[in-house]
Amino acid sequence: MLNSPLSPSSTELVINVLDMVLTEGKPLDRAYSHHFSGLQLAPSEQARITVVAGDLLRRLNLYCYLSDVKFEEMSRMGTRLLNVWHMFHGLEVPKMQYALQVDEKTYFERLEKAKTQPALWDGCPEWLDQMGQAQLGDAWATERAALSKQPKRFIRVNLLKCTRDELGKKLRNEQVQTQEVEGVETALEVTSDSALFRTESFKKGWFEQQDAGSQLVAAALDAKPGMRVIDACAGAGGKTLSIAAQMKGKGRLLAMDVEQWKLDSLKQRARRANADNIETRIIASSKTIKRLKLSADRVLLDVPCSGLGVLKRNPDAKWRDTPERLPVLVELQKHILQSYSRMVKVGGILVYATCSIMPEENRDQIDAFLAENKHFTFIEDENITVAESGFDGFYMAKLERIAE
Repeated sequence: MLNSPLSPSSTELVINVLDMVLTEGKPLDRAYSHHFSGLQLAPSEQARITVVAGDLLRRLNLYCYLSDVKFEEMSRMGTRLLNVWHMFHGLEVPKMQYALQVDEKTYFERLEKAKTQPALWDGCPEWLDQMGQAQLGDAWATERAALSKQPKRFIRVNLLKCTRDELGKKLRNEQVQTQEVEGVETALEVTSDSALFRTESFKKGWFEQQDAGSQLVAAALDAKPGMRVIDACAGAGGKTLSIAAQMKGKGRLLAMDVEQWKLDSLKQRARRANADNIETRIIASSKTIKRLKLSADRVLLDVPCSGLGVLKRNPDAKWRDTPERLPVLVELQKHILQSYSRMVKVGGILVYATCSIMPEENRDQIDAFLAENKHFTFIEDENITVAESGFDGFYMAKLERIAE
């Protein structure tokens, strides 16, 4: 966290970002992009702004309670919220001309009350707390607390261009400090507030920003050079690029998605990474999947999910989502698992993955699928929990097709 207060201009930027997220419903990354565009901010100051905005969104209901500010009042009452944030973290309150002051007696009374309400203290909305308790039981409290913490910064070395050791040394020469991540061979944790995307290492395609847990999901596919591999829910292709490096650029890697703009983004990233064996294909209809029946050695299904394992990184989702969305996603996951699994050939491997920590989206889906599909057999699964790993939360299950 910060060791000095925000400047008045940075405080105003934080308020504007929060207002765009909370009143216009914009994703946090787009709000950053909109408000940072055209500004000549020092990388360190931009990092400070994102730290404060991220922390405010991770525990928004707590800070709103302490400051007596409603979500929809951000543009009008945001300075009082920021004053409370600084008080909470023991920092001097920014000297803003139009700042709304906080009554200290009321603040400290509310602070003591908040300490007796664990869900509020962890910045958890009521709907999410009820869902977490119902699905995870006693384990939910530690996960809930972990999701309120600031996420670490991880990058994945592009083994098509360099080794992890070579990347670490090059970044060190560019004033970016990193350390190796135990148990994730392709990961480095960035430990300095550095402008990663301005480095020559990034421009040359030596790394991609990717959570260490996400890297483990891609590694579980165990793709080999010369294989035919399908990443069927590729999105913008973070895991696709990781798989391409596993394959050493040899073999055929088909990246598929229902949205063309994501695949276009993947093409650009693939060029920078020298991932020449990636082919993109839009899923226009069910025929696209049927044409690939029994064709792949490996299939990754990184299915659409609630994203409840990545709330540290995407905290704005807590204040947009509702419990009604989960059943819709569960049905979509069932459909994708049932339909897209047809692409795995006999002897091939299917990896089902989510960035959720909820069993309903994870092992429950696999158990239901295996009960109806005897031509697949279970190999293993893994829950990457937020509290234990320090990464984002993920689930992955590995299945083998044993018959047509």
